[in-house]
Amino acid sequence: MNQDPQQYGSQFRTTHWSVVLEAGGGASPRRAAALDKLCRAYWEPICAFARRRGRSPEDAKDLTQEFFALLLERQDFAGLDPRKGKFRTFLLAAFSHYLANDHDRATALKRGGGQTPVPLDHCAPDELSDNSARSDNALFLAYDRVWAGTILLTALERLRGEMSAAGKARQFAVLERFLTPTAAPAQYAAAAAELTVAESSVPVLVHRLRQQYRALVRDEVAQTVSTPMELEEEMRHLFAVLNQ
Repeated sequence: MNQDPQQYGSQFRTTHWSVVLEAGGGASPRRAAALDKLCRAYWEPICAFARRRGRSPEDAKDLTQEFFALLLERQDFAGLDPRKGKFRTFLLAAFSHYLANDHDRATALKRGGGQTPVPLDHCAPDELSDNSARSDNALFLAYDRVWAGTILLTALERLRGEMSAAGKARQFAVLERFLTPTAAPAQYAAAAAELTVAESSVPVLVHRLRQQYRALVRDEVAQTVSTPMELEEEMRHLFAVLNQ
């Protein structure tokens, strides 16, 4: 059954990024909530980018915190074309500009600014603390790798929650290993024994779990774009990054 194109397009008018870009501008609770969710999702990629630019762990955290606090406060997207721009690329351009002007600011927002719009529990993974390679390509690739990892992890946590809510927490715990590329069908027998089901049913359960996971990954990416075409572009980019 084909989906109504009008209905398909309406889905993208309610993604987080589309809500942020919606006509009229100005602050609103709905817009602020959408932007807050996007900022939380992109905390780690942005902090990793700051580390790659040579900032110390603490400075990277502070600068990331200041940047997101400012973004949440201003919500100024008047100059953006709602038909263009993915949140991933917008955010990197905005943060690059923010870092470039860091020395010119007399701390309009003091470190922390008394606000905590996004969590400060950690920053970039250890491998991103190596600042030896600082070419633009290396910087952007490091940012995209953390972005891709964040997308996968968020989707995985959502999948775990959905399975638990459906009373299938045990099933998820056993079958989660098959979501990784290294999992082999040879492990199906062990999984069947753990779940006390026929071995022939394990491939079916794994297939369903993978489908559910892919759908959640796609939904996470969809929240950062505003058109179906951009979603397809971002999905292709996600897989390209993961395959590097």
